[in-house]
Amino acid sequence: MSVFHLSWMKAIAESLRMKLCHEREEENVSLVSRDELGHTYGDQSDESQTFGLGSPVESSREKITTWEAGWNVTNAVQGIFVLGLPYALLQSGYLGLLFLMLSPLICSYTGKILVSCLYEEDENGHLVRVRQTYEDIANVCFRHLCPCLGGKLVIGAQLLELLMTCILYLVVSSNLICHSLFFSLPVSPLVCSAAIFLMLVPCMLIRDLRVVSKLSFFCSLAQFLITFLIIGYCLHQSEQWQSRNLGAEAVNFDGFQVGLGVIIFSYTSQIYLPTLEESMRNPSDFSVMMDWTHTLACGMKTSLSLLAFLTWGEQTKEVISDNLPSTLRVLVNLCLLVKALLSYPLPFFAAAEILQRSVLRSNSSSEWSDRWKLVIRGVLLLTTLLVAMCVPRFSLLMGLTGSVSGASMSLMLPALFHLKLKWNQMNSPWKILDVTVFLFGFFCSVSGLVCSIKQIIAAFEQD
Repeated sequence: MSVFHLSWMKAIAESLRMKLCHEREEENVSLVSRDELGHTYGDQSDESQTFGLGSPVESSREKITTWEAGWNVTNAVQGIFVLGLPYALLQSGYLGLLFLMLSPLICSYTGKILVSCLYEEDENGHLVRVRQTYEDIANVCFRHLCPCLGGKLVIGAQLLELLMTCILYLVVSSNLICHSLFFSLPVSPLVCSAAIFLMLVPCMLIRDLRVVSKLSFFCSLAQFLITFLIIGYCLHQSEQWQSRNLGAEAVNFDGFQVGLGVIIFSYTSQIYLPTLEESMRNPSDFSVMMDWTHTLACGMKTSLSLLAFLTWGEQTKEVISDNLPSTLRVLVNLCLLVKALLSYPLPFFAAAEILQRSVLRSNSSSEWSDRWKLVIRGVLLLTTLLVAMCVPRFSLLMGLTGSVSGASMSLMLPALFHLKLKWNQMNSPWKILDVTVFLFGFFCSVSGLVCSIKQIIAAFEQD
């Protein structure tokens, strides 16, 4: 997911803005600007063709290479929330390690079958792209039940994931401030949250994310540097590994489900894959690109999680950087803080645009509309802050997000839509595989939701 932790957000935002203000001239945005999760931005020079969920894509825009698409996907599943995986491994034991290696295979498969749902065969047996977005696929699958129900469900799940991602950025930013800047002073989390709120107030005025996306690109490079730095430190402490308990003999079910939700959320990327595949010069390379990017992500995440657990064992903290020595921890956490703050405007901007379209009318006066946009953004910023203050447990919130939106958008819906649209073209083994993925996603969603809520309530009672 991550929570994550978005170029498709920019695409959505621009599409919604054009629907609200048809008479305004939109600025062209370069295609391969990269944000924290490495997503792509699209050209919007033609008002009749927009780039985002629920809108056609301009066929004449510049395309990106397979390597650039791979960079996007790699960053999408290598965001700041990767630092919560060692704690998830602690909670889930050896089964968590198994699913940490299986999840990229499953998510890579669901991403590929989701994209395959965009295509249909013509009378000559050639594949033709007849749909553009995740929302289009959902609308087709639900057209007999309710024509617009599927698209609304996808948009609702998308909005939930955006809001939860914003909240996760606030939680991790507040924790990083408390542990990095004022770890030797008695500063309350409330003061840290207030400081974060003041730093993010300018997000309410953002109209163009190109500068932020460029800064976030360099932050993504810093993410890889930090990851390798932590792995290097763990390898340096290899003498301590023999004294560590490699896993609990009896896995706690609640902890396992929360940890599984964290793992699933860290691989969430399906929402923007239809747009990314459309942007590639060679869409036929999409499947191969998904394979090697998820293999790379699996290697890095498994190495980081296992080495961190072997190094710190039962003392592994929710954000693994908090386990580092004080000097190194301050440096790493400050870099992560900057990265989190620069990443927050992206999901915030996209969520605000979705809410603005729901509340405001396209024929509203410009002055009245601008005022209400500020009100909506202010309420959104304050709401995410309050929720972050109420649920300060990073791992529990990340597990809840992965169980709700991650499992549904990355596992259940792709498998369900693929069965619905490709049933007559599939043989029995592939049908069984899709049904298995759907049932697995359903199990993770329901059980993870229950267990996450139970542990959040228990955390409140302990506090």
